[in-house]
Amino acid sequence: MKTLAGGFLLLQEQQVRIGKRGTPLIDGHTSLYGFIADPAKHSLSPLIHNTSFQALSLNSVYLAFEVDQAHLADAVNAIRTLPILGANVSMPHKQAIIPLLDSVTETSQQLGAVNTVINRDGRLIGDSTDGEGFLGALADADVAVKNQSIVVLGAGGAGRAIIAACARDGGHVTVFKRRNATYESVSNRLASWSGDITVRPYDDVGQMQAAVAAADIVVNTTNVGMAGEGDLPVPPEVLGQLHPGQVVADAIYFPLETALLRQARRQGCQVLNGLGMLVHQAADSFQQWTGATMPIETVKKAVQQQLLNSTK
Repeated sequence: MKTLAGGFLLLQEQQVRIGKRGTPLIDGHTSLYGFIADPAKHSLSPLIHNTSFQALSLNSVYLAFEVDQAHLADAVNAIRTLPILGANVSMPHKQAIIPLLDSVTETSQQLGAVNTVINRDGRLIGDSTDGEGFLGALADADVAVKNQSIVVLGAGGAGRAIIAACARDGGHVTVFKRRNATYESVSNRLASWSGDITVRPYDDVGQMQAAVAAADIVVNTTNVGMAGEGDLPVPPEVLGQLHPGQVVADAIYFPLETALLRQARRQGCQVLNGLGMLVHQAADSFQQWTGATMPIETVKKAVQQQLLNSTK
């Protein structure tokens, strides 16, 4: 585990920071939570969870651990042994961690992915909170998916979680996926989840135009537009179908306004960036670990400020 020592240095820094704010110092009773990925240093999860612990005066700390694939089993054993009471998991471990756990929820089993691990007295349970995180972000904006026509661009990990959650809540979902080697297998898998899921080729511009024009909600789950790139995930003729009354959401949270959201806003759409989904998926994990409700608005402000600072 190549940055375990670095993690404990962060722990010492966190002790100083918490102490200055007047909340309990880290001691022998402090609960430990973490993030496992490769890379992991970029993650906003420590900010999200440590902000929550501080706001609620919980004697807990959350650290990011960069774990390569060769040491994943060691990291899972460490969760049991230390013990780490809960962990988030990101790429490239969301699938590989499943056989190392004692059980997974029905949602994780369906998606074939885990982003949350709950430690129940040494028994490790895997869950996926991404889909519920997206629904939570929509709920904050007073947007429901039941009986709504939803277009989802992309069928990667986040896309599949959103597709499953929307169909489960009664939405009619049309998915546009790249026509590559996995097209048939992924299409069949998604269609098997619900009769309300239809998969179309991403390069079928005519079908995409018609679907977007008729949609109530359009969601980009591709990485097109990430990190300030001005690229758009759809061609101009599809973009032209966006109109007032629609909700356009992007799973991307950096930048806070992608080129897609900027254009959709100009065309009168209600727009949502990926910040709400990021925080709500973390809030679901947080509640399962601690039994407490994450202070959503406080966390959103902290994350937004961090993202704004990173652009200066």
